[in-house]
Amino acid sequence: MHRIVIWLTLVVLAIATFTDLRSRRIPNWLVLPYLLAGVAISPWRSDWHGVRLGFWHGLGQSCAGVALGFLIYGLLFWMGGMGAGDVKLCAAIGAWIGPVQSFWAMFFTAIAGGMVVLCWVAYIKGIKKLVKMIRRLVSSRGEQSVESEPEASLSGMLTRKMPYAPAIAIGTLLSFFAG
Repeated sequence: MHRIVIWLTLVVLAIATFTDLRSRRIPNWLVLPYLLAGVAISPWRSDWHGVRLGFWHGLGQSCAGVALGFLIYGLLFWMGGMGAGDVKLCAAIGAWIGPVQSFWAMFFTAIAGGMVVLCWVAYIKGIKKLVKMIRRLVSSRGEQSVESEPEASLSGMLTRKMPYAPAIAIGTLLSFFAG
């Protein structure tokens, strides 16, 4: 059963990452059935610790994973740092992996998210500016025009939406190897 959980999670994370990168949205048609299936299947899972404790233990593990995802990422959503699709995706992952592994997934997601933000800032401050300069040079056939570029700042970064599904995917994948 554990391999099925990993592969299904990989598929969901790949689709969520693709749609988040493309449209800055994680669709409900992907996340909600994944969440409901995780809760529905949880009582019969044989790969969780203490599964011999019965039906309610598996259901409790799943619901605790969902609650942890909603609580932590819901707080970040409320503070304005995350989208609702990210919150639902993390809660759905929690339904499949339970609260302990969800904690590790969140830990690794925070690290991956920090790295993604650093790369994003580097792109906006440097690479994007360099590409624009090269494009201007090529299109103007060597004529230089000096335009002032707005500097990237943290306050400017907070107003832009950054796709967070890639960080969630990396963090969740790393959590499979941590436990």
